[in-house]
Amino acid sequence: MKEKTLRVLEFNKVKDKLKTYAITESGKRLVEQLTPYKSIYEVKNKLEESNEALDILIRKGAPPFEGLFDTREALERAGKGGVLTAGQLLRVGGMLRCSRRFKEYIERKDDEVSYKHLEDLAFVLTPLKKLESDIENAIVSEEEISDKASGTLYGIRRSLKEKNSSVREKINSIVRSNSKYLQDSLYTMRGDRYVIPVKAEYKGAVPGLVHDQSSTGATLFIEPMSLVNLNNEIKELMLKEKAEIERILSELSAKVYENFEEAKNNYKILTELDFIFAKGKYASKLNAVIPAVRDDRSFDIIGGKHPLIDPKVVVPSDIYLGEEFTTLMITGPNTGGKTVTLKTVGLLHLMALSGLLIPARDGSAVAFFNEIFADIGDEQSIEQSLSTFSSHMTNIVSILEEADKDSLVLFDELGSGTDPTEGAALAVAVIETLKNRGARLIATTHYSELKGYALRTVGVENSSVEFDVETLKPTYRLLIGIPGKSNAFEISKRLGLGEDVIVKAKDYMSKENLQFEDLIRDLQEKSIIANKDAREAKRIKEEAEDLKKKYEEKLQKLDKVRDKAYDEARREAKEIISKAKDEADEIVKAMRELEKMGIAEGGRNRLEAERRKLKESLEEKEAAMVKVRENNGEPLKKVTLGMEAFLPSLNQRVIVISMPDNKGEVQVEAGIMKINVKLKDLRKVEVTPAKKEKKKRELKLNLKSVESRIDLRGMDAEEACYRTDKYLDEAYMANLGEVTVVHGKGTGVLRKAINDMLKRHPHVKSYRLGVYGEGGDGVTIVELK
Repeated sequence: MKEKTLRVLEFNKVKDKLKTYAITESGKRLVEQLTPYKSIYEVKNKLEESNEALDILIRKGAPPFEGLFDTREALERAGKGGVLTAGQLLRVGGMLRCSRRFKEYIERKDDEVSYKHLEDLAFVLTPLKKLESDIENAIVSEEEISDKASGTLYGIRRSLKEKNSSVREKINSIVRSNSKYLQDSLYTMRGDRYVIPVKAEYKGAVPGLVHDQSSTGATLFIEPMSLVNLNNEIKELMLKEKAEIERILSELSAKVYENFEEAKNNYKILTELDFIFAKGKYASKLNAVIPAVRDDRSFDIIGGKHPLIDPKVVVPSDIYLGEEFTTLMITGPNTGGKTVTLKTVGLLHLMALSGLLIPARDGSAVAFFNEIFADIGDEQSIEQSLSTFSSHMTNIVSILEEADKDSLVLFDELGSGTDPTEGAALAVAVIETLKNRGARLIATTHYSELKGYALRTVGVENSSVEFDVETLKPTYRLLIGIPGKSNAFEISKRLGLGEDVIVKAKDYMSKENLQFEDLIRDLQEKSIIANKDAREAKRIKEEAEDLKKKYEEKLQKLDKVRDKAYDEARREAKEIISKAKDEADEIVKAMRELEKMGIAEGGRNRLEAERRKLKESLEEKEAAMVKVRENNGEPLKKVTLGMEAFLPSLNQRVIVISMPDNKGEVQVEAGIMKINVKLKDLRKVEVTPAKKEKKKRELKLNLKSVESRIDLRGMDAEEACYRTDKYLDEAYMANLGEVTVVHGKGTGVLRKAINDMLKRHPHVKSYRLGVYGEGGDGVTIVELK
C-alpha cells in the first residue's frame, strides 16, 4: 500500500492511538511497522487474532503483563556472554514471570471457549521457573542485591554491619573526648571512611590522617589514627562485597546465557501478544467488530464510523459497493460530510486489511484490495474540518497509471477547479476509464452532469449526504440511490443573502434545471427505501438461517444426551436388579445350609417358592424398564401452571411450568431438568384432596414469596445463569410482569453471560440495561411474557 494513501487517509493517526495500548517498546515498534497485509489469508488470520484478544479481554480481563519491560538489549548482551546489570536481570526475570503467567492465563478449562491463534502462540512459550526464581531471590531492585543471593554475601554484610557498629561506638567516644577541638560534636564520612571535623588551629591536638578541609579552611576532616585499621577493614569488606555482587551477577548472566534461545523466543512471543492485545484493547475502545473479508471486491459496511471523530458526535453510515454497482457518485452541499464518507470507507478498509477490527455493526464486510488510491483534496485533517474541495490532477494521472481491477479509488470533488463543463466531461472520462478496467470507485461531486451520468449508466449509482438547511449543519447520513442537492440558494438565504439577489440568480437558471434535482429526488426516494428494506430482509434471512442451523445442531445434541441418559439409567437399573438377584441367591443358599443343619423339608419347599416369587418380581421390573410404557393413565386435555402430571417417556411425575404454545408444547420440570414436551404425551395423575390442597398451598406460598429482583454479584457466570433461569421460571409462574437482574458492572463478563441467556429464554419478552436511577449498566431490566 502506498505511503501517500496511508497519509491521506490518516492511518498513521490510527496507529498512534493503537500504540498507546502497547506495553513494551517492541510492541510499539510492531505497531509502527503495521501496514495492510498482502494476502486475504493473512488478513483473515490477523482479524481473528484481534477478535480473540477482544473476546478474552471481556471474558477473563486484562492479560498478566504486569512487570513486562523491554528486554531486547539485555538479551542481546547475555547472548554475547556479557554480564547484565541488576536492572537488566530484574527485567529478564519479570519477562519470564509474564511468560509463565500468560501460559496459565490462556489455559482453557473443559467448558471454556477455544482461542486457536492465542493458544498456538502461548503453546510456544517456555516457562523457566528455576531461572525466574533465582533472579527473584537474588535481586531486590535495580540498585540492591538481596542478602539471600549467596551465603558469602550474607556473611560479608553481617561483618560489615558489626564493623560499622564498632567504628561508630569508637568514634562517638573520640568525639566526646575531643569535643573542645572540634567544630561540631559529630562525625562524618569522607570517601567511605569515618572522620571528625577538627578546628584548623588544633590539628596537632588530634593525631590522624587529613582527608579534606572546608571551603573556608577553618575545618579539617581528620581520620583518627585509632580508627585507621578499622576503616581499612571496612574498606576491605566493601571491596569483597562488590566482588561478590559482581560474581552473583556474572553467575545469573551465565544462567540467562544457558537459556538464551528460550528466553529470546519467550520475549518475541510476548511482544507479539502485546501487539495483539493492543489491537484488542483498541477495538474495545471503539466498540469495534470483526468484518467478513470478501474476495469478489464487493463490500458492505453497516453503521460504519470514522475512528478519529469523537464517538459522541460521529454519525454511522451504511456504505456498500460492488454487487449491484461498481461506481458510487456522492453529491451534496459543501461541509455536508462527503469527504468524511470517503475517508471512512478508505480508513476502515486500511484498518481491516491491517488486522484491526472496525467500528461498525455486526454483519459488515470489507473487500480485499491490493491497492487503495485516494485523492482527497488538500489533505487537510478531518479533525479540524470535515470537508475539502480541491483536487490534484497530478494525483489523478498517477492513479490512472497504476489502478487496476484489484484497486479501490477514492476521488474528492472530481473535476473541480476548472471550467464546469470541461471539468464534468473530464470527470466522466476518468470514471469511464477506471470503470472499464474493473476498478471500484467512489467519487464526490457538485456537477449535475455527473448525477445525470450516474442515472443513465449501468454500474454507476447516485448517493448523497443529508444537510439540514434550517440549522445549516450536515447530518452526515449517506443516502445511496438519491442524488444530492447543493442547496446553494437555501444556504445563502439562511446566511443573510438578500432575497432580490437570490431571485436574480434563479432567473439565470432555466426552469427545467431548477426542477431537475427535485424531480429526480422524488422519483428515487421510493427506490432507496425499497433497496434498504431488501438489504435488511436479506440480512435478517441470513441471521435466521444461521439461528436455525445452530438450534438444529443443539436439538440433535440434546436428543443424543437424552438417549444417553435413558441408556445410562436403564443400565444402572439392570445392575441394581442383577445385584438384588445375587443377594437373593445368597440368601437362599444360606437357607439351604441351615436346612442341612436341621431345618425340615417343608421349610425348604417354602424357601424355594419364595425364591421363585422374588425372581419373577425382579424380572417383571426389569422388563418394565427395558420397554417404556407408552400409555399410562388418561391423557391430559387441559393444564394449569403448577399442576402435576405423569410423563411415560421418563416414567416419572413432572410439574407443568408453562402454558401450551402454538406447537402444542408445554415446559415441565422433572427433578432439576426443564424440558419441552407435547401436551398429548402427558397423563393424568391421581392426587388425593389432602395432597392437592397441600400442593395448592405450597404453590401459592411460593408464588407470593417471589421477589421482583435477583442479585447475582459475586457469582461466576455458570452459577449466575443457573440461578437466573430458575428465578425467571418462578417469576413467570408468579405472573410478575417485569423483574430486575443485578449483575454489577465489573469487567462485563457476567453481564454478557446473562444477556446471552436472556436472548433465548422462553419466558423473556424483552430486556434492556438499566437507566439512571435503576442501577445503570449494573442491572438488566427484564420484561416477561
